Amino acid sequence: MLFHSFSSQDERRKFGNGDFLQFVFCKLDRGSAVEEIVSNRAVVPLLWNHSSLYLCGDDWNEFCEAYGEIITGGTYENLETGYLDWCGINYFSPEQMQQIIKRLREEKPKDYHLLLTWLEQGTQYNGFYLLGL
Repeated sequence: MLFHSFSSQDERRKFGNGDFLQFVFCKLDRGSAVEEIVSNRAVVPLLWNHSSLYLCGDDWNEFCEAYGEIITGGTYENLETGYLDWCGINYFSPEQMQQIIKRLREEKPKDYHLLLTWLEQGTQYNGFYLLGL
């Protein structure tokens, strides 16, 4: 399974492996400036959030093969966009999130159900982040 959720830090530690990519919703107002959205000040409080999804670093290559063309174009902390940054901030706007949901439904990549359900449950938020941990 590519995607994991944890109810506590202890559960995550027992899972093992120290590096993760964290999927977490952006709860800032939709009118927030992108500079604020991708700032460390906005992101740090979200780290290891229990409502997040996680991708284990060991599964990075498999994830990129299945999702690399679907989940791309996020905004980095330096305000540039591009492929996923495993070690940093990747922000996806609500519009990008809707496009990702659409493509997941159409293309059905490996283990997509959990990610699709998670994204659909967060459409009221200001998009989401993928954070390299």
